Amino acid sequence: MKNLPVVLLLFICSLFGLCKTYAQNLTPYEIGNGNQSTTFEDMRKFYQELSKQFSTISYETKGEDDNHFPIDVVTFNPSEQSLAESRRNKSVLFINNGIHPGEPDGIDATMMLMRDLAVGKIKAPENVIIAAIASYNVSGMLNRGGFSRANQNGPEEYGFRGNSRNYDLNRDFIKTDTKNSRSFQQIFHWIKPDVFIDNHVSNGADYQYIFTYISTNKERLGRALGNYFNDQMQNTLLKDLAKGGFISVPYVNIHNDVPDVGFPVFMDSPRYATGYTSLFNVIGTVVETHMLKSYKERVKATYDYMWHSLNFMDRNHLIIQQKRMENLRQYRMGEKYPIAWRLDSTQFNNLDFRGFEAKYKPSEVSSKNRLWYDREAKFSKRVKLYNTYVPTKEIIIPKYYVIPQSEWKIIDLLKLNQIEMVPMRQDSTIAVEQYRIKDFKTSPIPYEGHYLHSETYVLKEFKSMKFRAGDILVPLNQNGVKFLLETLEPEAIDSYFNWNFFDAILGQKEYYSAYVFEDTAAKLLKEDSHLKAAFEREKANNPKFADDGRAQLDWVYRHSNYYEKSHLLYPIFRIVN
Repeated sequence: MKNLPVVLLLFICSLFGLCKTYAQNLTPYEIGNGNQSTTFEDMRKFYQELSKQFSTISYETKGEDDNHFPIDVVTFNPSEQSLAESRRNKSVLFINNGIHPGEPDGIDATMMLMRDLAVGKIKAPENVIIAAIASYNVSGMLNRGGFSRANQNGPEEYGFRGNSRNYDLNRDFIKTDTKNSRSFQQIFHWIKPDVFIDNHVSNGADYQYIFTYISTNKERLGRALGNYFNDQMQNTLLKDLAKGGFISVPYVNIHNDVPDVGFPVFMDSPRYATGYTSLFNVIGTVVETHMLKSYKERVKATYDYMWHSLNFMDRNHLIIQQKRMENLRQYRMGEKYPIAWRLDSTQFNNLDFRGFEAKYKPSEVSSKNRLWYDREAKFSKRVKLYNTYVPTKEIIIPKYYVIPQSEWKIIDLLKLNQIEMVPMRQDSTIAVEQYRIKDFKTSPIPYEGHYLHSETYVLKEFKSMKFRAGDILVPLNQNGVKFLLETLEPEAIDSYFNWNFFDAILGQKEYYSAYVFEDTAAKLLKEDSHLKAAFEREKANNPKFADDGRAQLDWVYRHSNYYEKSHLLYPIFRIVN
């Protein structure tokens, strides 16, 4: 009886002449019992066979995982032209699957979607190309088992969240510690998408919804594109989804009862997939099907959202492209750019949240009260969805950044992201703005291989600097302007500074012996009246300082020519005029 749906499907498709091709291309998920996901090997075989049978399907290796296994891209292109040629007059939908292979819904759903487009079971879009990473975290997909997702209802077996080096790839889109991330960036810029979908499964509380989602944060995406996506495109997609029986709600990151005060929309900073893609003015959604719903329901909801996205893009591809161009024009030299945000507690939408009552009963393990959700006690509660963020810190977009050629690691990452750069042809002296790191906090425990900095605060210094031939000028008048600002401005949450790329500047390389420098400091104070006056003011204004001989000696050292000027000096420069 478990194969009855497939039998019926074969009968129906035979009426339309599709029976043979459809039967030859059933996915492992469809052949199974509805609670089984494909293996990596079977996924590759499926796509390889599909690409042999249909000219509209291509299947190519475009990158590699940290364990050297291939990262493949499958493309459905109704045109006979290449992807680069077709992209000139079509929009591109880019799908990422298996970033967390324990959440394989998108892998199985995309296999069916590509097959259905190829065989003509569903109407192919005229104005959209669809490209998908078949499985991004290949080593995680190969690490197969049935226990690592303890809170998830199926499938029977699945992959592991971390890759072969135990990185969570959905935190690696800026720091790029993995080959996976390098591959993603290359694939992303090869595809040049208009819309992006990253398929996941949620964690957290239990509630009635099968489908939850994270829309790219509208403020980070930008006014023109963010408002269009949130107010028009996403609303239409969710209505289409509801017509098929899947009600939806923004991603609910709560783990008990729904708070009466409501909850905020998720802020996807650039370390995450959609936070990264938004830096290139690409609309993005993270699909988060609910972990406790059946695997069959989750796969169907994921399939439907991708299909509705294709249809919407097919109807509105010109508008989407226009909005992307409008959006990019916001980020011009001399304009303000927000690099820090806070939730606006005065801005919200009312949401009728459909949940299950959270209750407590004695635990069979500890005999203490434990949380459980009563699925027989459904409710709909009016709550506030806080969906607006306001900037708390802004910078002025410079005309250029100047990067010394010694910062080769940064330069390599910019090249990987197709950032336009111009090497200086000759030695030059240029008036620049530079930052000195004034303060920052550092996590006491590692996070994804880093001791992440936060609450970074800088001071500006203006000076004329000598640069060498071969040092790099980076113009901000380019498509990657937001990527540059979010990585090279040290106060931005996911800047290269905050991800420890410049930690060498935080430590002094030279210092002094107090018994030697005592005589030097006394001489400096005697010979420099301005230094002496500043020193006396500091003592008068700071009693603690006035009582600390070591602090006073250090103050003189730091205000003298003996103090190394490179300490805490951020080595990326700004040209603002």
